[in-house]
Amino acid sequence: MHVHGRQILDSRGNPTVEVDVRLESGSFGRAAVPSGASTGLHEAVELRDGGEAYGGKGVGKAVANVDGEIAAAVRGLDAVDQAALDRRLIELDGTPNKGRLGANAILGVSLATAKAAAAEARVSLFRHLGGEEAATLPVPMLNVINGGAHAQNSIDLQEFMLVPAGATSFAEAVRIGSEVFHALQELLHERGFATAVGDEGGFAPDLESSERAIEVVLEAAERAGRQEQVGLALDPAATEIWHDAAYRFEGRALGPDEMVEFWEGVVEGYPVVSVEDPLAEDEWGSWAALTSRLGERVQLVGDDIFVTNPERLQRGIDEGVGNAILVKVNQIGTLTETLEAIRLAQEHGYAAVISHRSGETEDTTIADLAVATGAGQIKTGAPSRSDRVAKYNQLLRIEEELGDRAVYPGWEVFPRFER
Repeated sequence: MHVHGRQILDSRGNPTVEVDVRLESGSFGRAAVPSGASTGLHEAVELRDGGEAYGGKGVGKAVANVDGEIAAAVRGLDAVDQAALDRRLIELDGTPNKGRLGANAILGVSLATAKAAAAEARVSLFRHLGGEEAATLPVPMLNVINGGAHAQNSIDLQEFMLVPAGATSFAEAVRIGSEVFHALQELLHERGFATAVGDEGGFAPDLESSERAIEVVLEAAERAGRQEQVGLALDPAATEIWHDAAYRFEGRALGPDEMVEFWEGVVEGYPVVSVEDPLAEDEWGSWAALTSRLGERVQLVGDDIFVTNPERLQRGIDEGVGNAILVKVNQIGTLTETLEAIRLAQEHGYAAVISHRSGETEDTTIADLAVATGAGQIKTGAPSRSDRVAKYNQLLRIEEELGDRAVYPGWEVFPRFER
């Protein structure tokens, strides 16, 4: 196994790691590592260079680790044995958060190796990871209005997502998403709002409140004639607005109990199927209280609180926190640990939502991962910007490859939601 790393640019123009893996047979795999703007305190460490180049965000050290220590350590390993390779990488790093070699270096090698192994077997990546039974396409969550850390605008909550769960196929879901997205652009333009897009491809208008952002998305769905086929998903990224024991956003300062009441009002007032990170990353007690109040009515997704970490997810399961986990491969740093987190969630009745990061590349691994694991949901931005659309296009190809075997779960992935 020959391993080579390089520095490339992500969708925000910041450096990130790309890794090539070539096997003795000549089979080849390439993977690029994403990067987040709204990052949890407990995520695996993304190794950056510091200094002046790229504002300190260079990844030369991580690339050097790929080409040096990591390349030497994985030489001779069997690419088919993903778990053994990832275990070797974890042991080599020797830290609990992959901070020595960098999770970005480790993940690049992990994912590129999986792709090389799939090429060796002459099967698609989703088939290599999921076997013959993998056939479930995910319901997409399209982030059509960006706020918070993803846009320079007046909306403090981060993501307002369109969920075309009423489609009968993934192809139809993409069509619905695109039609509503363009209706939203038209509507915002008519009302004098800017229609430039944020990091994840959604619009970033200066609306007066998050509630107004929800209402505008629903208006666009109605204009497109798709209101009966869509729900809404929200990601307020509450850790970003948690300061001095209060949630501070859009002129409000709400204590934990008040924030729980706020979300109860939102869920009652709008067709919301999912809320991600409604509370801050270490507010376990408030999370449990919110889950007790709303967990039977809406999907409550842990991102910053779980960070794709099986140990933190297990605590959530034990304490009744949330009912779903957001899955980001770079939060944990290896494919094997990612798959472990997904399996743990599914074994305990938690949903798994496969997710991009705000700093993305044209890499489409997460599209295959969603199908391989039967997760049923994917969050990868608006139908805008090639770094986002690449994932949707890959899923369209997978659906075509599956043909009559393809399954689109629709509303069934949100069993608590009554349409």
